Formats: sequence, C-alpha cells, structure tokens
Amino acid sequence: MLPRRRPPPPPDILLRVTDHRSATWVIVVAAGSGARFGGPKQWAPLAGRRVIDWTVAGARASSSCDGVIVVVPEGEVGRVEIPGADVVVAGAATRSGSVRAGLSAVPPAAEVVVVHDGARPLAPASVFDAVVAMVASGADGAIPGVALTDTVKRVTPEGSVTGTVDRSGLVAVQTPQAFAAGALRRAHAGAPEATDDGALVEAIGGRVVVVAGHPDNIKLTDVGDLAIAERALAVGSAPVAAPRVGLGFDVHPFTDDPERVLVLGGVTFPGERALAGHSDADAVAHAATDALLGAAGLGDIGAHFPDTDPRWAGADSIDLLRTAAGLVRAAGWEPANVDCSVVCDRPRLAPQRDEMQRRLSAAAGADVTVKGRRPEGLGALGRGEGIACWAVAVVVPGGGR
Repeated sequence: MLPRRRPPPPPDILLRVTDHRSATWVIVVAAGSGARFGGPKQWAPLAGRRVIDWTVAGARASSSCDGVIVVVPEGEVGRVEIPGADVVVAGAATRSGSVRAGLSAVPPAAEVVVVHDGARPLAPASVFDAVVAMVASGADGAIPGVALTDTVKRVTPEGSVTGTVDRSGLVAVQTPQAFAAGALRRAHAGAPEATDDGALVEAIGGRVVVVAGHPDNIKLTDVGDLAIAERALAVGSAPVAAPRVGLGFDVHPFTDDPERVLVLGGVTFPGERALAGHSDADAVAHAATDALLGAAGLGDIGAHFPDTDPRWAGADSIDLLRTAAGLVRAAGWEPANVDCSVVCDRPRLAPQRDEMQRRLSAAAGADVTVKGRRPEGLGALGRGEGIACWAVAVVVPGGGR
C-alpha cells in the first residue's frame, strides 16, 4: 500500500521530493566562475556527462549520504537540472559564503555535514564513508589527505629559494570533508573566510583528524586536469562505487468494489477480487519501485507518488516503476535486477508469471523475477484479506562509473 504522507513542500529550491529525516547531508560547492579554467568548470563535459554530474553521483554512491545540496552560481537556480541533487541553492562571492548558503538548507536534524568541491568528480565513496565514520566516532571534523611526494621549497615572491621544508608532517588536503553539524555551524558564525572548512573548525578549537585520501581524487583547476580525469575514467582507474541493494515492501487489502480489477505486475487477473488503493493497487510493481528507489538512496514510493496527490489516482503502476527507474538512472545508478516474492493464496501466479516478469522488466530496464508464496493460513494474509509483496533490488554505478 502506498504510504500515507502529507503533500511534499513546494519551495522552488527543491528539485525532487525525498524523505528529509536523515542524519548526514552533503554540500557540493559548485558556485565558482572557473577563472583559471576558462569558464564554469562544473558544467564542462567529462566522459559523456558534466563534471557536476560525476561529483554528485560520487556523493550518492556513498552509503553515508542521506541528502545532497548543490550550491550553484546565482542565477542558475531553476535554470539547471542536476540529477541526484535534493536541493539547489544560489552561492556567494566566496567559497566560505557558498558553504554557508548550502548550510542554510541543511535540515536542522542533520548530525553530520559533508562539504565537497564540485570540481572533484572522481572522489570515491570510500572516502566519503571514511570521513563520516571518523566524525561519528567523536571527531569534530575529518578531512582526507595524501602524503606529499615532491620536495617542497620555501621561496620569496621573486622566486628565490629560502629553504627546504620538512614534508614528513605535511599532507595535501582534499574534499569531501565531514563535520559534526553543530561544530560546522559554530565555525561559520560571524561569516569567516578560509580556503577549506577544516581550517574554520580548527580555528574554534575543534578536533580535526586526517584520513587517507585517494590519489585519483584530483581537483580540476585547468583544462589539462580535465584531460587527466578523462583518461582516468577511460582506463578505469577512477574509483568505482560498489553495487547497492534496496528492500521494498507493499501490501493492499482486497475490496469488493465492482469498478476495480486485480492488477499484479502489470497484468490483470479477470474474475479475481481486486485490491483497494489510490492507484491501481499493483502491490508487485509498488514493491519493485520501492526497492529500486531505496537502493539508489532516493527515498520511498510514498515520497515520490503520494496517495494524497490526485495525479496518481488510478495510476498505472507500471508507469510509476518506469518513472522510478528513470530517477535511479538520473542519480547515477543502473538497475541490475529486482526479485519479488508475492504472498497470497489467490490468484495463482504461475499462469501469468512470464507476462508479469516481461512487463516489470521492460519498465525497470532490468531483469525482474516474480515468485509466489502461500501464507499457510497465518495472519491477515492467511485469512485472505489482502496481498503482500517483498522485493529486493540491486543497482550498480551507471554512466561508466
């Protein structure tokens, strides 16, 4: 059954509706003009997608990420679509100002806030997970760093060498950087400026720790860096996110409404009792949809297709599944397969199973299998009061990621 929810809020900064009860949010800072790059690098094409699309997909690949806020140049809000972003806000003239703009959109209940440069499209999910884990263990902040391999010299403005720096205690710092939400908000109080947020948290006395960064997590500064990223993606040296799994569930009661027909997996079952619901009450398609959305970290079916919205009254749930699969792909994931277990005594699914699987698979763009299970007389399902379905979906990184 589609979960009952209040209609989603309509602010214009929302690009899509999700469940905002989560603990860890990522701010992707992409409001720069790209002066050294020769233009806004966040929109530059990279291996068939924009730089910003790779960056957001990388954040979404992390199991730690519950929501993504993207900060773009003023005037771009509402003009650009960024798949995988929950919220898009206008940035400021400085990097720290843009972080504060993103921070203002973070839900108050968020416990951890991650700040990530929009020009780092190759950051692996493991780095996101590592910095968040360190904050969860008690640090005020966690930043990724890589050891310096080149000799470092101290020079005058004219270029004269004045000394050689001992690099044994130095690291080159990257993003994503994670912080306890309260510490980051305190660090930004008074609108200070710094080249990274770790410095601001350090300035208020916060404990910031370094975790292992990744050598491929380069920041795009000029066009030559874009070519390096292209080669990394082409040869597969860019970090690859692991597959993700989602669990979906749906249940509908039977109805004696003569105007309704039983639909399961997009197939009608003439002569059988129909299910009650806001849409066509296709419990199998709903569970598959819920599983795919969950696997991609996109909330649940009730968030995207609420039963309070008249648009979905009587909706064909195969169309809802197809739409959800499109959202999954837009977020940087590709459905791999969905497995559904339907619990009911009637109808018998075997005669229609092949057609159900064909229609579900066509909508999802991936193999969908259906299995029937009897409730063996237990509970409401055993008494024949309705039909339930559990579904497990696997999604893999899309777009070559």
